[in-house]
Amino acid sequence: MAAPAKLAGFAALLVAVFALASFAGAAIDPAPRSSGEADVEHGGEPAGHGAPQPVRGLAVADGGLRLALDTPGLPRGARTTLRLRILDDDGGAVREFDVEHERRMHLIVVRRDLTGFQHLHPRLGADGTWSVPVRLDEPGSYRVLADFSHDGTARTLGADLRVSGSAALQPLPAPAPVAEAGGGLRVALDAPALRSGREADLRFAVTRGGTPVTPQPYLGARGHLVALREGDLAFLHVHPVSDDGAAFAVTFPSAGRYRLFLQVRVDGRVRTAPFTVEVPR
Repeated sequence: MAAPAKLAGFAALLVAVFALASFAGAAIDPAPRSSGEADVEHGGEPAGHGAPQPVRGLAVADGGLRLALDTPGLPRGARTTLRLRILDDDGGAVREFDVEHERRMHLIVVRRDLTGFQHLHPRLGADGTWSVPVRLDEPGSYRVLADFSHDGTARTLGADLRVSGSAALQPLPAPAPVAEAGGGLRVALDAPALRSGREADLRFAVTRGGTPVTPQPYLGARGHLVALREGDLAFLHVHPVSDDGAAFAVTFPSAGRYRLFLQVRVDGRVRTAPFTVEVPR
């Protein structure tokens, strides 16, 4: 066979092979995922309405960013300043952050037994250092969760912080339908049919002396909900889906016990109502 004929036959064979490979690949993965649709732990579904929310706050670094605390420990019972930075791959401090819910960073500080919860808003210095006053009255290991958005992508990075002294860890309170929020406020939780990996409608009712109370706007909404999973303190930050701040759509990523911290603003003061929920498979 002449050389041109051989080359033509070989080219036709390559075309057929690539066509077969493309067909097989489409059958295995008919719709390639974009970079924003990575698998999620405990479910493998992309985040979205009705899908498991991403498990966040378990790592000190993610997406080329790292949380760095200026000190690994703080004194017990003293008002001091917690300082931290978000570093890029080159070790430089990130200075540009998106505004999310009226702030550029939401900082959660909570002890490993899910006591001592604080939701703080640090201030960013010119050198890229965030700082916020904090007082931790009980010794033990605390988790610091930096929740922010950078270049349009939401991130939650977590690091451990130590308060010296002998710690007496508290057991997680049993689930209860009502919690005290201070200032005479009581909050009732209606959480029917919880299942891991399925969206649940949580409804909260705030009362004082039996009279319904409508929370004031706070950070762009009438309520904010943080959920932390017992054990690893996986983080969910949820905002209301109703104008009155009473309803939240939450998808718990796995079975287990979670501690919920509902924050509402009443009479100009932010109050926190804690709940424990048990989420079955």
